[in-house]
Amino acid sequence: MKKFLGLMSGTSADGLSIALCVQKGHTLKVLAYQTTGYPEEFRKIIHNASQLKTSQISSFHYRLGKFYAQKTAAFLKRHKVPPSKIKVIGSHGQTLYHGAKDRTANTFQIGEASFIAEATGIPVVSDFRTRDMAAGGQGAPLIPFFDDYFFARSTGRALQNIGGIANVTFVKKGSAPLAFDNGPGNTLIDLIVRKATKGKTLFDRNGLMAKRGRIDHKIVRQMTAHPYFKTRPPKSTGLELFNEKWIPKSLKRESWETQIATLTYFTAYTIFQSYQWFAPFKIHEIILSGGGALNRTLTEHLASLFAPITVKPISDYGIHVQAKEPAAFGFFALRALEGKINHLPQGTGASHACVLGKITR
Repeated sequence: MKKFLGLMSGTSADGLSIALCVQKGHTLKVLAYQTTGYPEEFRKIIHNASQLKTSQISSFHYRLGKFYAQKTAAFLKRHKVPPSKIKVIGSHGQTLYHGAKDRTANTFQIGEASFIAEATGIPVVSDFRTRDMAAGGQGAPLIPFFDDYFFARSTGRALQNIGGIANVTFVKKGSAPLAFDNGPGNTLIDLIVRKATKGKTLFDRNGLMAKRGRIDHKIVRQMTAHPYFKTRPPKSTGLELFNEKWIPKSLKRESWETQIATLTYFTAYTIFQSYQWFAPFKIHEIILSGGGALNRTLTEHLASLFAPITVKPISDYGIHVQAKEPAAFGFFALRALEGKINHLPQGTGASHACVLGKITR
């Protein structure tokens, strides 16, 4: 069995997640996992990336790479794993911009991988999205390959990730998988939580703030009318669309609690709605991952909307809800090192299957 590491920094920009994994056939086990929060300075830089000068972006690209390298080396030391026992490291990097629908389709992830390779002596695979885009894809979502490889069974399943952006993969043995970004996951909720607490709290822990608020269903209907939600897959999105400017002024005039409650229900409802429109077969089980799976109010909304379909966390299958994405990119890196396909072109719109990622030795 081959051990590998995966590194993931999502659109929520809350920190770096690392997963140590081992894979045998179509079974994957997470041996260790941790998330290290970004310094407040890093979060501010990421959230204000559009205002940065070229020199500032270049500098931060290197600083973030050094941060990843330090945390990766410390992770291996803490878990007493010699670098010689690790086959490869997969690093997604921090997305600063994703313009899949721009005139010239483009995407931009930072966190220079050379520093990780230098600090550990382990080959690093990074910059996964660009090869998919070169083949005509949107560069996202990429996780569906992982979902299909490890979770496709005879009955229909939905692998629902709720990070900064929500994305789903529908899998069923013998059927072609379908994947796309549902819409905003935690990003709008987190934005309002940060504003409400003046940056002292980064997210709605356990959904307690949403629980206290009133859901404005009229505003929910207004927001779900946005054309993105009815756009047929393949499709992907990001903070370029779902940011503070996107939130209706009518909602901004409400109390913080009502804003958070409404956006939490909105996130659940857009996920539910996307299944009604685009699920390719009957779904018997929904498996949740990402930080949103820890928001009890959000998961209660999902359970209510989808009843009687079973909604459960991926931790029921031995993978921490926030370990899935780093585990996936570690697995993609292993495939890349072996010269094997590591994405689903039908999920991104790419013209053909590729081996994604650039290798730094």
